[in-house]
Amino acid sequence: MGRDLSPLLAGAATAVGVFGALLALTGSDSPLRGPLTLFFLLAAPAAAIAAALHGLDLFGRVLASVAGSVVLNMLVAQGMLAVHRWSVRGGIVAVTTISCLLLLLVLIRRRHVRAAKGQEN
Repeated sequence: MGRDLSPLLAGAATAVGVFGALLALTGSDSPLRGPLTLFFLLAAPAAAIAAALHGLDLFGRVLASVAGSVVLNMLVAQGMLAVHRWSVRGGIVAVTTISCLLLLLVLIRRRHVRAAKGQEN
């Protein structure tokens, strides 16, 4: 019974977030649309930022990633309002794109560090 549930919880959170984004992108009238979309908008950037902050302890990593997620969402909203192009779908696409790019940069950096360590040996 002492199994680690982290991968299961991460998979469930990913599924909930993706479902929330899909509900918002399709314009569904479901009552779950708001809470699940909000979860996605907070969790996607937070996960990307947490992956980039690999060296911090757990509490610092969670706090910094959630704060960074809120800041990223506010910057996207402010940018869209500044250019008079506000839309829910556009915001979700922008946050998703930025989060994916952050994760991609983290993966590239880790691969580069591993390759450099492999050449030293």
